[in-house]
Amino acid sequence: MKAEIPDIYVIGTDTGVGKTVLSLLLMRYFYDNGYTPFYFKPVQTGCRHPYDTDSDAKFIYDNIPELGDHDPAVSVGFCYRNPKAPFFAARNENRQVNWQQVLDILTEKKERFKPLIIEAAGGVYVPIDQETRVIDTIPLTGARPLIAARAGLGTINHTLLTVAALEQRKIAALGIVLIDSGERETPKDMIEENIEAIEGQSGLRVAGVVGRIADFRHPSPEYLGILESLFGNKAG
Repeated sequence: MKAEIPDIYVIGTDTGVGKTVLSLLLMRYFYDNGYTPFYFKPVQTGCRHPYDTDSDAKFIYDNIPELGDHDPAVSVGFCYRNPKAPFFAARNENRQVNWQQVLDILTEKKERFKPLIIEAAGGVYVPIDQETRVIDTIPLTGARPLIAARAGLGTINHTLLTVAALEQRKIAALGIVLIDSGERETPKDMIEENIEAIEGQSGLRVAGVVGRIADFRHPSPEYLGILESLFGNKAG
């Protein structure tokens, strides 16, 4: 019998930090360890439909062979054309995010899949509607946040602000993963200093650094090892 793995809410310190790449690695890791994970993006902005080239769900399904015959539309709650915060992207289309509908989908998926990999739309204070921000939705899902952060300059401030916001709500994060997927690699000494500052001031462990991935269908065992360090004692 496999150990209990929490559902995981992938939270970014900013937009474009690498949440989808981290979600992909989580899916790959749990499939490799005999689980049946399910990826879900409650709100996707900047795409016309779940099959768009900018669709995060399509990216996941294209690069996880086990999902090759499945429909990525089931992994998207709401999809809006404009690349904006969900509240404004929805308002542009005279629509509104129905978070209860998202929760109903998650409840149904929990009966068939484990763990759920939920990818947030941006950072913790991104507005979902006039009253709800991403951070408000975390307790509603019952998932544990895993923080995706940039590896380079500016990440100390953004990451510590994210951790502080979660702590203020008494939401316990699983840890932090730094993503270094830009055109230029972040200098090693800067990454080491960033990790030192983040761990020293947040009390959370930085599990590792994910660099550029040449083949998303076959990510480096090194990067999957980062997740092993987080979940290995449970996923064995």
